Amino acid sequence: MPVRREIPYKQGIYFISFTCYRWFPLIESLNGYDLVYKWFDYLKRKNHFVPGFVIMPNHLHVLISFDKTEKSINKIIGDGKRFIAYELINRLKQKGNFELIKTLQTAVENKDSKRGKKHEVWEDSFDWKFCETEKFINQKLSYMHNNPCAGKWKLASDPIHYPHSSAKFYISGKHAAYEVKNVEDLFKEDLNHNAESTAHTQSHE
Repeated sequence: MPVRREIPYKQGIYFISFTCYRWFPLIESLNGYDLVYKWFDYLKRKNHFVPGFVIMPNHLHVLISFDKTEKSINKIIGDGKRFIAYELINRLKQKGNFELIKTLQTAVENKDSKRGKKHEVWEDSFDWKFCETEKFINQKLSYMHNNPCAGKWKLASDPIHYPHSSAKFYISGKHAAYEVKNVEDLFKEDLNHNAESTAHTQSHE
């Protein structure tokens, strides 16, 4: 698993996963789905796009198409995790769940505490895979979309009925809780961009 490994590229489509600390269902219990969508909105403002995702009670899988970025992709993901974590802790405080807050506080390692970290909301780092082909992306979309219906979860009888994923869009053409960008459009844009770059280079030879 490529957890902890630095992403060496500045653009491209990536399959990203991260998980709540000890698999606690923090997203579901604190209704934190909107926080993930706010992060997606931030990514869009930076010209990065989300072609697919699923938000589970205690973890997240997402495809992100990164435009060429000065900031490292690891830093972008880390900042997103921190934003969501901060807001989840605020909701825990509002609910008065100080016992769980204490658990998340004591879980922070000394090295992280020294750099200002106060709560261990997520498992360390995140998992990522670079998506080079449309076939691989479609495999990941299928995996994500079936996640709520599989195994122990049984959150929906059919992927199209789970609101916090992109399944409905790819099955029916209609968006569910969040509007995604069709992965086929992203590939077409890349092909057009590559064709234009090639034509530009040839015209100057």
